[in-house]
Amino acid sequence: MIKSILLTLTILFSTSCESNVKKSKQAHDPPNAQTISKPTPDNLQKYEVAYFASGCFWCVEAIYEDVIGVKEVISGYSGGSEKNPTYEQVGRGLTTHAEAVKVYYDPKVVDFKTLVVVFFGSHDPTTLNRQGPDHGAQYRSIAFYSNEEEKKIIENYIEQLKKDKVYNSPIVTQVEKFRKFYDAEDYHQDYEKLNPNNPYIINISIPRYKRFKAKYPELMKKGGH
Repeated sequence: MIKSILLTLTILFSTSCESNVKKSKQAHDPPNAQTISKPTPDNLQKYEVAYFASGCFWCVEAIYEDVIGVKEVISGYSGGSEKNPTYEQVGRGLTTHAEAVKVYYDPKVVDFKTLVVVFFGSHDPTTLNRQGPDHGAQYRSIAFYSNEEEKKIIENYIEQLKKDKVYNSPIVTQVEKFRKFYDAEDYHQDYEKLNPNNPYIINISIPRYKRFKAKYPELMKKGGH
């Protein structure tokens, strides 16, 4: 029994986002044969932007990128005060930032409320400073707002979740005014697509993606993974 528990803990730790802090650059798999087309900064200027933090950004980016109306997702850091944080600093809990994503979306196709639905529907907002095997404030749940309208949308949705008793435990998501977002290092962008054989991607990220897709298939683009 003890051996079984220790084995489970070993597997969880070895596949946690934090455990990849030192080896992520070295563990980057060769890109798939497919070419990942990226919009230029100029092309993105015409879209609205939303920011969310809900655990390891590899997982969050992969989900939002396949949501209808989303044009681009950038992994990065937000919610803290330190300037120009690095992955090693954030992953080790040495800053006040959380791993986050920047979501470019077409408001004519998908609205901010739907992105909030995706946010709450793709992670557990009741676990304080934790998502799956990832522990620490850098993995906390944050729904950022850029104006009062977005704040009201987030707060109203949280109240609806409480009213409907969707969760058995209290929602601990922080509703926070957006201030600054720092792009993560290049090797983190499109990480799930470029690293399909990474143990974390296989055991944590892809199952998380599939759970969300099973709940909200109508929100996903055709041809997604």
